[in-house]
Amino acid sequence: MIEKNSNTPIVRLSSVTKIYKQGRMEVKAVDALTLAIGKGEFSALCGPSGSGKTTTLNLIGALDIPDSGDVMLEDRNLRDLSRTELSRLRRDRIGFVFQAYNLVQVLTAYENAEFVLNLQGVPRAERKERTMALLKEVGLEGMENRRPDELSGGQQQRVAIARAIAPEPAIVLADEPTANVDSATAGALLDLMEKLNQEKGVTFLFSTHDERVMRRAKRIMTMRDGKLVGDEAKN
Repeated sequence: MIEKNSNTPIVRLSSVTKIYKQGRMEVKAVDALTLAIGKGEFSALCGPSGSGKTTTLNLIGALDIPDSGDVMLEDRNLRDLSRTELSRLRRDRIGFVFQAYNLVQVLTAYENAEFVLNLQGVPRAERKERTMALLKEVGLEGMENRRPDELSGGQQQRVAIARAIAPEPAIVLADEPTANVDSATAGALLDLMEKLNQEKGVTFLFSTHDERVMRRAKRIMTMRDGKLVGDEAKN
């Protein structure tokens, strides 16, 4: 069980700016962004393409570094960490769910789901127990030996969710997780993530322009031109 306390920030961004060069031009993908995400939140970054949503997730996920400002995960400033420390942080404290699933095609559902636990050096017996329990949790019991090309898009995304939550991360970052599935499958995936949030306290932050995700999110943060232009919490 992951502790759930939405009053305690897991993530804090303070005046974060990220600039990309396009030829001779500079584009502020994120512009002096300040926000905080609390434990147990089920929240979404929304806005049109180019608004800075994915860049913000990449900064929180330590996949990119800001040009200015600070990104804090729990009590650590990502700017102060070495490459090795950032790699360990991504492995141990951040779960990732991508629209393209990003599963290893030669590995089975079981092997994909246990991948991070294997990297962490978790003993085999414990890995097996945790991984099988997770596959059952996400509705893939009996499919553990199937490879990604033997699974539907929705099933592949369920494997990705199991992999993301396996190490009990501080936060799961989900970048357009419903983009490549139909409406029924999207609804089932959102049901699953809501259940994990409500019953296990898993913190989710989505990047999305999908109305289905926005309807489910308990907090909507709207971005435009790299800035936060709205922040609405739902009852």
